[in-house]
Amino acid sequence: MLKDVQFENIRVDNQVFIKPEYMTHQFISGNKYRKLKYNLIEAKNQNHDTLLTFGGAFSNHIAATAYAGKICGFNTIGVIRGEELVHEMKSNPTLTFAKSCGMQFHFIDREAYRKKNENDFLEDLKSKFGSFYTLPEGGTNALAVKGCEEILMPEDQQFDYICVCVGTGGTISGIINSSRNDQKILGFPALKGDFLKADIRKFAHQQNWELIADYHFGGYAKIKPELVTFINEFKQKTNIPLDPVYTGKMMFGIYDLLAKNYFPRDSRILAIHTGGLQGILGMNQRLRRKNMPLIKE
Repeated sequence: MLKDVQFENIRVDNQVFIKPEYMTHQFISGNKYRKLKYNLIEAKNQNHDTLLTFGGAFSNHIAATAYAGKICGFNTIGVIRGEELVHEMKSNPTLTFAKSCGMQFHFIDREAYRKKNENDFLEDLKSKFGSFYTLPEGGTNALAVKGCEEILMPEDQQFDYICVCVGTGGTISGIINSSRNDQKILGFPALKGDFLKADIRKFAHQQNWELIADYHFGGYAKIKPELVTFINEFKQKTNIPLDPVYTGKMMFGIYDLLAKNYFPRDSRILAIHTGGLQGILGMNQRLRRKNMPLIKE
């Protein structure tokens, strides 16, 4: 199973520190490491030998699950959104990596994918693949939140604000649960829409949080030249890489809020770097097709 790890926070200026969760593991980094930890234990306890999960073309969760299955002795099945991707396997770095780890794929169209949480859909998958332990899209469930509650350490109580990017809501829920009630947790969604609040409330036990919804850059997997410039300049100045879907948007938002005097004077801010760096290769493919500047790897 996965072993616990801990790293020192990195100071990037007088107010902002980064918790480098991306350094937990080369291939199962950041929040994916935390989300999988207790789910893998539960899968073993239930005597499952196969993990089945869901994701899109460049899913961090698909890549992490594939590698975790490889090193922990599970077969893995990825239900992938988009039938057309079956013809793009060789050019897709995420799916190529997952396949190299032994993951089996089941490609479905987007309409069918929307039924992924329905019992009839899951029963059809069991008739096709046999028994498996189900991991939801993005990996968020109660056991994932339990793992994410371990991100904050005792020394992190010194911070006034804790910032984290938000995809499915599991990571921020765990951080909320393990924070002091007088700390403010700020979530930076990568998606458009207000539905995340309800998802977070399913797991979060405190009310000391807020979603900052102004920095999604058009939605999941969307990007603009100014974000690419910020990511590249941030790496040049700090030697810390950011991904374009999650952490890049969060850090852009933090520094924009600092410029707008959102934070009270002398606030201490901790940003959680949740990983996702494998997605840079896929995003650069899209940027090349649009003749846009690339993210430096």
